[in-house]
Amino acid sequence: MPSLNALRAFEAAARHRSITRAADELAVTPGAVSRQVKEVEAILGVTLLDRRTDGLHPTVAGAILAEAMGHGLAAIREGLAAVRTGRRRLSVGAYSAFAHKWLIPRWAGFADAHPDVELALTTTHNAADLRPERFDVTIFVTDKGSWPGHDLHRLLPIETTPVCAPGEVAGWPEARLLHARPRPQDWPRWLADAGIEGVDVQEGPVFESITLAAEAAAKGLGMAMGIRSLLTEELSSGRLVAPFNHVRVSRGGFVLAVPTSRVQEPAIAAFTAWALAEAGMA
Repeated sequence: MPSLNALRAFEAAARHRSITRAADELAVTPGAVSRQVKEVEAILGVTLLDRRTDGLHPTVAGAILAEAMGHGLAAIREGLAAVRTGRRRLSVGAYSAFAHKWLIPRWAGFADAHPDVELALTTTHNAADLRPERFDVTIFVTDKGSWPGHDLHRLLPIETTPVCAPGEVAGWPEARLLHARPRPQDWPRWLADAGIEGVDVQEGPVFESITLAAEAAAKGLGMAMGIRSLLTEELSSGRLVAPFNHVRVSRGGFVLAVPTSRVQEPAIAAFTAWALAEAGMA
């Protein structure tokens, strides 16, 4: 195992792509950083940094170790901050639409109930970015009943139905369809499930999220496919209407994933209990 000082020196050199800048950050000489990087390479038996005329470039092995060291040093800093302040930082990964329409409106309630826990939220439209091993807790969509190394808790179902502004109700095929890029099959699946034919699902503008598509629908630009559990405020206020009775129930749903080995940690247990209660699943 290389020394922690040597690993810190390597991480700084890889991040800055420079021995000199790493030395400035660590308040040591460039020679000391260079020796420490060579120490790590000698112990591991691999080259971690390519020395080129335009600076340092991590090798494949170097990039892997640099990423791991970055996460590890960040965790150490978070631990030190938690000890100093008495607060625990909890990383939460979630779909952007879920975070925007469900989590953030309830955030203050969690903060009031658990002032010792600080939520660090990461959102994305891309399912591949929501790997549960990257976060303390993860909220994503799946139809699976289990996930390796994690406990799964169902939060909300995915029930889709068309939504539009109150004055923009149109029949088929006259309705102008609005699409969400992350969910390209919503319209074809709903129309097939409803037994409706003759609608061109290729027509209409495409938006970067279901939230933006729903907002465009509320502005009268057409009809979007909405997830009912994320549009309760808009539907109850009448800002959006669901003009058709048919609702398609997806096999998958919004699920909370927590590492099985960490379910008893106070911050994770608190967030899990709170989220399930807010979703009516407690």
